[in-house]
This record gives sequence, C-alpha cells and structure tokens, in this order.
Amino acid sequence: MSNSAILSIGYLPPVQYFAKLIQYQNIFIESTENYAKQTYRNRCVILGANGPISLTIPVVKTQGNHTPIKLIEIDNSTLWQKNHWKTIESAYRTSAYYDFVADLLEPFYTKRYASLFEFDYQLMNAIFNFLSIQPNIHITTQYIPSYEVDFRNSISPKVDISEDKQFAPAEYFQVFSNKFGFVPNLSIIDLLFNEGLSAIEVIESSIKKPTI
Repeated sequence: MSNSAILSIGYLPPVQYFAKLIQYQNIFIESTENYAKQTYRNRCVILGANGPISLTIPVVKTQGNHTPIKLIEIDNSTLWQKNHWKTIESAYRTSAYYDFVADLLEPFYTKRYASLFEFDYQLMNAIFNFLSIQPNIHITTQYIPSYEVDFRNSISPKVDISEDKQFAPAEYFQVFSNKFGFVPNLSIIDLLFNEGLSAIEVIESSIKKPTI
C-alpha cells in the first residue's frame, strides 16, 4: 500500500478524514483544484437535539465556477460565525469535554478570516495540536488529476462511508445517543466534545487494515 494520500481541505472534517491523516505517512492537501460546492471543503455535520445539522461557510467564488480553492473567499457579509458558534454551543454545552474544546474553537468564531483555505487549515492545525498529532502534510503547488491514493472526492457528504473499505467508524458516546443511537462519521468536533483526548483512540480504532 502506498504511504501517501491526497485529501481536499476541509471545514472541521469528519472522523473518516482524520483516520487518513494518521493512517498515511505523507498527506497531500489539495490547494490548486477548482472549488467544488456541497462538500466538506466549506461544510461540516454535527449532531443537535433534532438530529444532524450541516454548518456551511458562505463563500465568494472570485473567478466564478472555475475558482481555485485557494482563491475562494469567505463571505463575511453574513453572521455565519455567530450562527455557527451558537449552534455548536447549543449542541455540545452538556458534553463531557465542552469547556476544553470550546476554548480551542471559540477564537475561530470571533476573528474574521478572508480565505476559506487558510481558515480551514489553521482550524485543523489547532485540532492537531490539541490531539498531539503531527501529520506530515504537504500543500500541493500544481494540480495533478490522479494519485494512487486519492480521497479528494471520495470523502464527501455525497459518498456513503461503506464504500471506504479502510474505514469502519468505532462507536463512542454522543450527547443525543439516547434519541438517535450512534450517528457515525460526524465532524471531528463531535468526537472531541464527547471523548476529549481519547478521541485519538477512537480514530485509530476506526481504521480497518486491508486484507491480503
């Protein structure tokens, strides 16, 4: 198996995404592709009192439908940061690790960011530090259509996780599990709020070794 994989950038991406970050020795983050809508590049899914909630960052495509992801700007004319943070607070304020994780995340909802890529990347790095993981990440400098191990489009809200034969989401306690049972592959923050630093063990347990 290849030791390298490529991923899109992601906004608080799901557990599946983080499984790849620790599974592969070299991670390439795509920065030169054209922006694709309705993906984890600008949305995440958390679990609230009424079920899964999609949080979407509004964006401006500075060059129309063929805007490279690094040139996508955040539309700060809306109150998206305030709204996202209010929704996150409401969903997780009773979680076991709320105070720790809220302290980590809240600064990203008070400071204004212009670039979607930079916002996503800095937020992911804060989570890496929290979990004490150091993925060996390389930001791409030119677009290459195909890689041997390519998750740019397969880790997506539109793709069923059962298609990923290297990922089997390990169950963990969720705030609203009494209402919905276990909801797999939510945003990494669902796992962080509920499991704290034990999140890394859940991620590792979700990696399926390929059968020979």
